[in-house]
Amino acid sequence: MSIPLSLSGKVALITGGSRGIGAATVRLFTAAGAKVVFTYNKARSQAEALAKECGEANCRPIAASLTSADSAQKVIAESVKQFGRLDILVANHGVWPVEDVAIENMTNDQWRSTLSINLDAVFGLVKHTVAQMKSQPRAGSASGHIVLISSTSGQRGEAFHCDYSASKGALISMVKGLSTELASAGIYVNSVAPGWVDTDMSREALDDPKSGEEIRRTIPLGRVGKPEEIAGPVLFLCTGYASFITGEIFNVNGGAVLTG
Repeated sequence: MSIPLSLSGKVALITGGSRGIGAATVRLFTAAGAKVVFTYNKARSQAEALAKECGEANCRPIAASLTSADSAQKVIAESVKQFGRLDILVANHGVWPVEDVAIENMTNDQWRSTLSINLDAVFGLVKHTVAQMKSQPRAGSASGHIVLISSTSGQRGEAFHCDYSASKGALISMVKGLSTELASAGIYVNSVAPGWVDTDMSREALDDPKSGEEIRRTIPLGRVGKPEEIAGPVLFLCTGYASFITGEIFNVNGGAVLTG
């Protein structure tokens, strides 16, 4: 028997949706029946091609530079303008400075930039999404679903990338606090924490013979993940099959966090 993971009648916002994990999530959500708004920063041609592929009637890209809490408010307003409501937020955008930087050499600008994008903008997205979800009629049994994309780095740390680890660890703490705060409002808050995934952001490290071999050696399954393998758990957490799950950190890393 086939059991569909349907998002029919739901409207979702997926940030950082033009490439990698975000694009895989856009494809999966539209295939599951959702109307999807997704953000992109510079990859306009890729974003437009993705919207066309998924069906422009149900999939809309919006340009956005998510670098602060204030920048997020406009994104939420534009998303609601597209389809009239907002049932799901997937905060997927982020930055991972590829160069190893020792703490004593890390500039204030790098620290502030990473946290502004990875944490401050997510705070703004969640803040205005929750306000919208509370103001609109429910579409089904839940008022809404929020999924924050964290990382194994936020759980076990990552040497020479303390800015990234700090930002992703903070998202995990946000999920734990917000899940209890918003449960009575019918808003589910969870996180998906990927390990190494074959995306543009990580490809330089994965393609380097030395670092690539070291990375794969730390993953019990012996390989890095595919974007679609992260999108699937995100979809699951936004369906009725996850109706008793909130405040959870869903590890999708080939078993890597167990070896850290």
